[in-house]
Amino acid sequence: MARDFDWPQAWIFGALSASLLVGGLIAPTAGRWADRFGAGRVMTFGSIGAAIALAACALAPGRVSFVLALVAMECASAFVLYSTAFVAIVQIGGGNAQRSITHLTLIAGFASTLFWPLTAMIHEHLSWRAVYVVFAATNLVVCLPIHAWLARLSRQIGKVPPPMAAASGSRPMAAEAPGRSAIFLLMLGGFAAEGFLLSSILVHMVPLTKALGLGSAGFLVTVLFGPSQVASRLVNMLFGGRLEQARLAIVGAVLLPLGLVMLLATTPWAPGAIAFVILFGLGSGLASIVGGTLPLELFGREGYGARLGWVTAARQFSSALAPFIFATAEARMGIAATLWSTAAIGAVGIVAFAAIVLIKRQHAAMPLVLQDSSLP
Repeated sequence: MARDFDWPQAWIFGALSASLLVGGLIAPTAGRWADRFGAGRVMTFGSIGAAIALAACALAPGRVSFVLALVAMECASAFVLYSTAFVAIVQIGGGNAQRSITHLTLIAGFASTLFWPLTAMIHEHLSWRAVYVVFAATNLVVCLPIHAWLARLSRQIGKVPPPMAAASGSRPMAAEAPGRSAIFLLMLGGFAAEGFLLSSILVHMVPLTKALGLGSAGFLVTVLFGPSQVASRLVNMLFGGRLEQARLAIVGAVLLPLGLVMLLATTPWAPGAIAFVILFGLGSGLASIVGGTLPLELFGREGYGARLGWVTAARQFSSALAPFIFATAEARMGIAATLWSTAAIGAVGIVAFAAIVLIKRQHAAMPLVLQDSSLP
């Protein structure tokens, strides 16, 4: 892309970061529309929008048109990816929604495992523009019919029933609970901290392993991340059904900075690097699960899509800024100091989720009342 547009590669990644920020702005609106019109219907139109945006990227004659198409693509993603799919599960899945969200994250964990090598294989025979056309067609031929079926299914089931407790047996906080707004803000802060840490490390994973002198072990580190992420989701699906999602959020938040500490303490020892990526993958897998289940446990089903949209926005903002901040810090402070600082930011997530558990405990005896649809 950089060669075709006569652009430095940094500008391509900068355009992607900018489009992620815009997509984050769209996420709350996508959530509200999913609540109002049904997630299946929103995903149906989102599939069409994604196909059009991908095709526009493929046909973009210049830099400006390419960036605009990239922004459109990230906006469309807010209507078809995890957050909207979670809303569809809650609207259709009834009392099994929390378990179904775990199943979805387990299956979707193979997305990068499948599509990274598949994209590379296709790109050996086709230009990047042709690859985009293939993916545009995939959205129309594969995704659109599935999402249209979800829309019909949700209409058959009818209106979402009143809020109910999550599958773990916990109950959503009462609408007038004094800690409700604090919990909402803490939740956003915790997910933003996780998003920053994950994006900082994952985007820089390959140069990071080289900078730490891991040599050939660096390749093994990058390969183990995906399986570790899927493993955490599988373990949670089999054994974590009765664990409160707020506590599961703490576990995931602890694993991420713990992995970085392990890496820093053992570098350039290869087994230490392997332990790092396993811990980091486990934490990432859990983070994707609680991103959908924690708002459901804390606030119930009413207004779930809107709240999940704000969670997506918080994560996406921090994720978009993180690679640039990490690279700048590394250039000024060095790799070790930057990693310690990143781990400290990740610890903010631990504090935020722990505070949620404490506030929940304080208000555990309050009577449950029906929630209104306003935020938080």
